[in-house]
Amino acid sequence: MRYKLKDYQRDAVVQTLDNLRRARTLYQRDGMETSFALTATTGAGKTVMAAAAIEALFYGDSELEFQPDPGAVVIWFSDDPNLNEQTKRRLVQASEKLSYDRLVTIKPPFALPTLEPQHVYFLNTQRLSKTSLLTRGAEQTYEADARGESMVAPDDLAWNIWETLENTIEDEGLTVYLVLDEAHRGFTGKASRDKPTIVRRLVSGEMTGLPIPVVWGISATIDRFTDAMKDAAVEGRTTLPPVTVDPARVQQSGLIKDVIALDIPAEAGNLETTLTTRAARKLRESAKRWGRYLAEQKALPGETSSDRVVPLLVLQIPNTENVDDVGLWLDTIQAELGELTSTGVRHVLGEHKALTFGSWEIDWIEPQRVQDETQVRVLIAKDGISTGWDCPRAEVLVSFRPAKDHTHITQLLGRMVRTPLARRIPGEDRLNSVDCILPHFDRTTAGHVVKYLTGATESMPTTGQKVLFDPRELVPNAAIPDAVWDCWDQLPHMVIPRRGSRAVKQLVSLAQALAADNIREGAVASVKRQMHNTLESLAARYDGDLRNAEIEVLTVRGMTISGRTASKKVSYSDFNERADERAIRVAFEEAKRAFGADIAQSYVDFIADPEVDDSDDALRGAFVKAAALATVPNVREKIDQAAKEIVSDWFGEHRVALRGLADERRDAYDEIRAEAVEPQVTPLARPKSRLEDFAEIENDQVKSAELIDKHLMADEEGQFPLSSLNGWERPVVRKEVERVDCVAWYRNPSVTRPDSLGVPYRDGSGNWRTLHPDFLIFTLVNGEIRPSIVDPHGTHLDDSIVKLRGLAAFAEQHGHAFHRIDSIGTSGASGSSGELRVLDMLDPAVREVVRETKGSASDLFGSEFGAKYA
Repeated sequence: MRYKLKDYQRDAVVQTLDNLRRARTLYQRDGMETSFALTATTGAGKTVMAAAAIEALFYGDSELEFQPDPGAVVIWFSDDPNLNEQTKRRLVQASEKLSYDRLVTIKPPFALPTLEPQHVYFLNTQRLSKTSLLTRGAEQTYEADARGESMVAPDDLAWNIWETLENTIEDEGLTVYLVLDEAHRGFTGKASRDKPTIVRRLVSGEMTGLPIPVVWGISATIDRFTDAMKDAAVEGRTTLPPVTVDPARVQQSGLIKDVIALDIPAEAGNLETTLTTRAARKLRESAKRWGRYLAEQKALPGETSSDRVVPLLVLQIPNTENVDDVGLWLDTIQAELGELTSTGVRHVLGEHKALTFGSWEIDWIEPQRVQDETQVRVLIAKDGISTGWDCPRAEVLVSFRPAKDHTHITQLLGRMVRTPLARRIPGEDRLNSVDCILPHFDRTTAGHVVKYLTGATESMPTTGQKVLFDPRELVPNAAIPDAVWDCWDQLPHMVIPRRGSRAVKQLVSLAQALAADNIREGAVASVKRQMHNTLESLAARYDGDLRNAEIEVLTVRGMTISGRTASKKVSYSDFNERADERAIRVAFEEAKRAFGADIAQSYVDFIADPEVDDSDDALRGAFVKAAALATVPNVREKIDQAAKEIVSDWFGEHRVALRGLADERRDAYDEIRAEAVEPQVTPLARPKSRLEDFAEIENDQVKSAELIDKHLMADEEGQFPLSSLNGWERPVVRKEVERVDCVAWYRNPSVTRPDSLGVPYRDGSGNWRTLHPDFLIFTLVNGEIRPSIVDPHGTHLDDSIVKLRGLAAFAEQHGHAFHRIDSIGTSGASGSSGELRVLDMLDPAVREVVRETKGSASDLFGSEFGAKYA
């Protein structure tokens, strides 16, 4: 894969491959058809996950221990040919092995007896319709068969597509995997439920007589796919466990924007041109922000940073538009932007031709091309691109849909949430947001949009994004002394490790990065030299064990079972054979897993130095030694420990140099830190800009938010709104700010980002997760600024105890850096008591009882170890 998968993506790929492995076994062994779904919210990278799974299906994956299926044929099916072409491009971009010659769009002329293995074939609904050239004669043949008659196919079509599919499924050497993209579509329609849709025909095998062996649905929602598979009514089809991506983990990844800012008119009237001007101004400001940000970053080799992000404005018009009104809106945008011409505007409407709007003649563009055609600054759309299309550079939406069409608006917003650089911009909320301007909404009807975007709905599951009514930008508070920021820079922020990582792999990644950034010359060669010396030292130390292990590598053991004709007796005997080159290479795979492929291969080269001995025996012996050493007890642990020590030394030695890198490179080093087995400390970035809502909803009414001072990020008046705080977080903040020694405070963001302090903990399954304490408080203690963690803790949540244990472990390790680490909660059943109580995590006795408790979090707060919060 060209891309490094995010943790949640890797987990989803592992589960998907497990389902594909089971599906293959059930079909090849038992002839059983199966189905399962992969569901993830918009922006999660479903195509990237699919690319990783298909690549492993075709070619195997040693790291994930997945064996390839040499007879795999993948059919990628959607109801939109444009979506298929976009998917094809993404698969090529994501995978090094899925080249264009392996990705085939099925369109006339196409007539093959069977589909080829290790190919992905793209089909869409129209290609399987009765009038399609690909299905010529199929319907007549189907009807003739039903009458017991025979019919010859048209002369110019040796095989129609249904016959090709039948032959492919029937071939015992092939296994057909059908991917239903946006799988909630295509099963429903205006036709009677008794009349199968094309997709049902395909899945059930109505036209081929053979159902599809494996059906894999990919969508943002599982419900319709599940119902559709039931509707397909294929007897014996087994449903495998769904692969569901947690939306919160997607939000944590930085792949989707954190903030959706809604601009709603506060008064009635014709405000269309005024708000269109506002949309154009936001587009211009967005372009300037991106230009400034990218100019500050060090451009990568061969790349100019200034043209990497060109923001786009999406103009969503009503279904029955007035062309003169659209022309007026374009005139308004041009007046604000100045340089806009017809070449900078395109439409994606149903008429695939140039359209006239007022004095503007606007050409049509394929939706999938918009992202790459950066000369396009304004895109005219309706609702046809609300599914399957996305454009990360789309930063502003102005929608002239009426208020009753809030579903269409939110669906289109859902296509605009990807971050342009596929990462969160540290400390810059404005660059992590999308603006939506709604001229025809009032604040009451806009509440529907908010509920739709923040609630777990079928069309757009929540990811935890902030939706703001009155968004205002906050900047570092000028009233906060520099000593607070100096204290901030010393805070111990932690990143959680990746599952399945190894220390040697982390060390190699670090060496490659340091060398690429010209921070440590010869880093890769240094790592190889140190690892080779360590392996040689371990080989000498465990010489006896190594010799025995080498014998095992060189010996292939087996058992012979024999019996005599007409006799019930069976005899068993062991046999030994000398391993051939292939068997030794298989054993060497263990060394690659233990030491990493780079170190294992370079160690072989180090041992079998051609300047000393260039014989085949020397090379063979080197492979045997490396493979054997990987099986010697304690060697893996020792080599990992040596690698950890080097990683720790190098991160410490180059700490200042790493801080000076561009954000993208610093993110790369955070990824490397996350390859450790245990959580790692990393610098906490300072916030640069922040968007907060100066309005809030109370009893379905919009009112101004309560304001408070001393926050690190503030408006021009030094104020911060409490709109993001819940009912009992607010009294906690008021009390903390009122303390005479309080100098400043910070509302810690609840998602993983460079300016959000993280505390690691293990969930109920033992997986690493990150807790983001609600508040950081900075107080003056004996003339020195000291930080504190104050975390109002929901005791009613299932993960409340494991989070408390994580905070206790953090306090055990880093408590010396804080004045207080307080967890605040309530006592009683489900935390129902109104009294706020505190657990002092700097108290060893409190930490001990948190670690050992078998009760609930509310019981802890109500015990003698909890004190009244005052």
